[in-house]
Amino acid sequence: MACFNYVLSFIFPPTYNPFNFPLFPNNQLESPTTIAIMKQYLNIIFTLSFLLFSLLHCSTPSAQAPVPAPPTGPTDIIKILKKASQYTTFIRLLKSTQVSDRLIGELRDPDDGKTIFAPTDKAFTNLKSGAMNSLNDNQRVELVLFHVVPVYIPLNQFQTVSSPMTTQAGDSGDGEFPLNVTSAGNTVTLMTGLTKTRLAGTIYTDGQLAIYRVDQVLQPLQIFASRSSGPATAPGKAADVAEKSKASSLAMHNLALFAVSVIAFALSL
Repeated sequence: MACFNYVLSFIFPPTYNPFNFPLFPNNQLESPTTIAIMKQYLNIIFTLSFLLFSLLHCSTPSAQAPVPAPPTGPTDIIKILKKASQYTTFIRLLKSTQVSDRLIGELRDPDDGKTIFAPTDKAFTNLKSGAMNSLNDNQRVELVLFHVVPVYIPLNQFQTVSSPMTTQAGDSGDGEFPLNVTSAGNTVTLMTGLTKTRLAGTIYTDGQLAIYRVDQVLQPLQIFASRSSGPATAPGKAADVAEKSKASSLAMHNLALFAVSVIAFALSL
């Protein structure tokens, strides 16, 4: 009881105590006055405790539900190639053919993977003069899509890939868009029938998208085979043609001599 009196005396100064005597003398514990005083102070203590609790509760910041992170968009292929530099021509083709927009849309599906073979600017300058300018819009789209495989292939998995690979350009059959691949360790070689080149390095990989550097433009047969020079005549066949031409000329010469002889004989009669 003495401890209780001390606490109350500490909270309320003596000037506040209208009675100015120990709150609960031992000889007055059961008197009506003592009971009234006890009720008065208990009400005050309860009220102050309630106010203190309310103040602490309001001043404590309420726990907020964590704000969900904004959904990550698909990988920006153009941004990756720009950062890697030396892919200006390929970037321009991706944009002009709208293949970049198509790939971004497809990559929104987390189950849809892609592998891209990105030719350097030097690879395009090594093409025959006018090779790119002679392509129509559809052929440009096919050329870009020929550098895209519709699955994600990490570098160490090329040895398990079926050859020829199917690209997003179309059928991999003969004369169409076949892309053959061979792998020996980390050396991966790509062959189109017109082009043979190796993967020169990894530009980007994240488990859904892989972009590899190639130092030659992958030229599909469907587009570039008809633009190459026609097959040369075999040496034996050329000799036969020359011999026939010579025999034909000799026959014509003999026929002309015979005609002149006949005319001269007729005039002599």
